[in-house]
Amino acid sequence: MFTVRRKGQNRGVSKEPKSDDMALIERFADALWLERGLSGNTLSAYRSDLRHVAIWLNGQGRGLAKASRADLQAYLASLVGQRVRPRTSARRLSSLRQFYQWMLREGSLDSDPSALIEAPKLGRPLPKSLSESEVEALLDAPDTDSAEGQRDRCMLELLYATGLRVSELVGLGADQISLSQGLVRVTGKGGKERLVPMGDEAADWIRRFAVEGRSELLGARQCDAFFPTRRGAGMTRQAFWYRIRKHAQAAGIHTALSPHTLRHAFATHLLNHGADLRVVQLLLGHSSLSTTQIYTHVARERLKTLYDRHHPRA
Repeated sequence: MFTVRRKGQNRGVSKEPKSDDMALIERFADALWLERGLSGNTLSAYRSDLRHVAIWLNGQGRGLAKASRADLQAYLASLVGQRVRPRTSARRLSSLRQFYQWMLREGSLDSDPSALIEAPKLGRPLPKSLSESEVEALLDAPDTDSAEGQRDRCMLELLYATGLRVSELVGLGADQISLSQGLVRVTGKGGKERLVPMGDEAADWIRRFAVEGRSELLGARQCDAFFPTRRGAGMTRQAFWYRIRKHAQAAGIHTALSPHTLRHAFATHLLNHGADLRVVQLLLGHSSLSTTQIYTHVARERLKTLYDRHHPRA
């Protein structure tokens, strides 16, 4: 249910579209359910988007069935004035396109008024990262006097040292880790294999965990995963994500974390210290350099913050 208010309009704007538009929206939702078996939540989202558009169009003396391209463009422009997020505007335009395509199939329209309207530019959100001091605090958080703490410290060190995906980390077997060469062999997305170097600190924790913590966790049991739980099975992504959040809380880190936080920190900190972008691409296992380039923006933002904080004339 929506109340749309704009400058210059009376406050008493209808909260529902006109009955003709409501009937069209319900027929469209029924067709989606029959044709594609969409969930109730998805259908509710379509209804909500189309009701919002219909209410605005009704305020202009229009309806969904008679709206022109200019009407829809004016609606999208009104969203900009209301500071509606581009992602929301893009979703509503997508709902309109689905609706008018259905009307074309029904023979109710000769042309789609939404067809040539460009979707708002969404941009790519910058990945959340941690500062170097926050990473140090996170790495120090596990209690390494316990087997679980040794395992978690080892996993965190390896993540930050290599930039592995969490799924790649929890799936590591002992035969994929070469301490003599200081390398980890990883099979990433699309079955692509890559060799990633690890630092001395990560290698030292792997040695310690292999001798002490891993043996205690497994006892006489066998496990293919290098990082097992006390149950003798490999750790899941979800379980490790829970452990990361627990250690972040203990370290006093209040930044919103994601399972890829240390991967993002790995890439950002390398670039901050002068690493070549293509080297970072290879280490991360990105098939396209454009995917890696997002980290140059993160690094640039970090450098700008440091400049503003420390330069006497900033």
